[in-house]
Amino acid sequence: MKGLSICHSSTASSSLPGFIIFFITFCVHKLESARFTVIGPDHPVTAIVGEDIVLPCHLFPRMSAENMEVRWFRSEFTSVVHLYQHGKDEYGQQMPEYHERTELLKAGIMVGNVALGIVNVRPSDEGQYHCFVQDGIFNEEAVLELKVEASGSAPQISVEGYQDGGIRIVCQLAGWYPEPEVLWRDRRGQLLSPSTETKSQDGRGLFEIKSSIIITENSNQNLACSIRNAYFSLEEEPSTFYISDFFFPRMSPWPVVWSVTLVISLVFVSLTLFLLKLRGKHLNTIKWRRSLSDVANVTLDPDTAHPYLVLSEDRKSVSRGDTRQQLRDTPERFDTERWVLGCEGFTRGRHRWEVEVGGGRFWAVGVARESVGRKGGISCSPEGGIWAVERWLGQFRALTSPETPLPLSRAPSRIRVCLDCGRGQVTFIDAGDEAPIFTFPPGSVPGERIRPWLWVGGGSWLRLCP
Repeated sequence: MKGLSICHSSTASSSLPGFIIFFITFCVHKLESARFTVIGPDHPVTAIVGEDIVLPCHLFPRMSAENMEVRWFRSEFTSVVHLYQHGKDEYGQQMPEYHERTELLKAGIMVGNVALGIVNVRPSDEGQYHCFVQDGIFNEEAVLELKVEASGSAPQISVEGYQDGGIRIVCQLAGWYPEPEVLWRDRRGQLLSPSTETKSQDGRGLFEIKSSIIITENSNQNLACSIRNAYFSLEEEPSTFYISDFFFPRMSPWPVVWSVTLVISLVFVSLTLFLLKLRGKHLNTIKWRRSLSDVANVTLDPDTAHPYLVLSEDRKSVSRGDTRQQLRDTPERFDTERWVLGCEGFTRGRHRWEVEVGGGRFWAVGVARESVGRKGGISCSPEGGIWAVERWLGQFRALTSPETPLPLSRAPSRIRVCLDCGRGQVTFIDAGDEAPIFTFPPGSVPGERIRPWLWVGGGSWLRLCP
């Protein structure tokens, strides 16, 4: 018994260090396993068909994800939307429908931002997305939902003939997603049941709907056709139509149809003539503005270009390169921001030039004061000495402080920059249809030397035109 006691004591004392080591290892493993959480939005993200969208996702606490695996997928782990591994994008497993349409936004990857950009959103993109991040054997994921919308044509009401003792009125619309609800109402706002309704989807998956109703002499003759949004139960502004008793003679119904068609045609012609006259005045205004400005033959200054920017031989075009060029770091060269200035500077008079945009997802066009900072991070705003408009994925905005969203369905492919040194004002115009884009107010541009300014992101290029 005494020997047994000694043996038991020796075993207990020898196992104690092992237990401590196991406990410490277990605690360290638990701490190591709780390194980060993947966080996505707690509400659905809404995108517009044809535009670009960013699906937010980040690590908490903030840490670098540069050497981690980031996998965006749909319902199945192998249904890869975008894959980032070993410090680069991998496209071998990507679903064909996302080919050349996705980009992991690496500008914030050093602080744990692993957001995904999707360009040219389609109805088929709608649904759940998994943001999966793995570091070694540890992994976490977040699930978010993308909802897709498209606002198509407004309801168009037309007369399509005589039927069942009345007149057949048709409400048509196209280009909507998700499938909207077409509503008919009478003069008191009461809902009416359509006589027929047909629905179809075009090649892009957008809905086309044709709904009709029969109006008789004794029925409600004041109609409104509207659309209800399937997601938000919001009803769009209705199109209204009224038919008086004059259109219900006891004789043949065809003169009635012809009369209604004639009235609608006259209204359409009058409206068209008015819009043409208004457009003529607008074009004359644009021509007058042009006559007051000197066309500037602008070229790019290679001494200011960031080492990642590649300039053409004629110094008219600039694109973003894949590698950093070995260029001398002079006081004039931008070392952090992918910017370049024009050689020409202006202190007086009115000047204009045009910039053609290629690639289309990341770029900015504008002017900067000659003394704008060249080293380190610089604010893209008038406070930082820059007056510009910018395209960043699905957003088009003026670089005010804060930024001003611009109500354009798509960013223009050619921008005219108009600088008025005397008034301290710069204006941006869509060179395609002469529509104004944005104007920084008079006095906002200082009275020092002002130079053209460009920013080029990945996949884009800019070209200066006369």
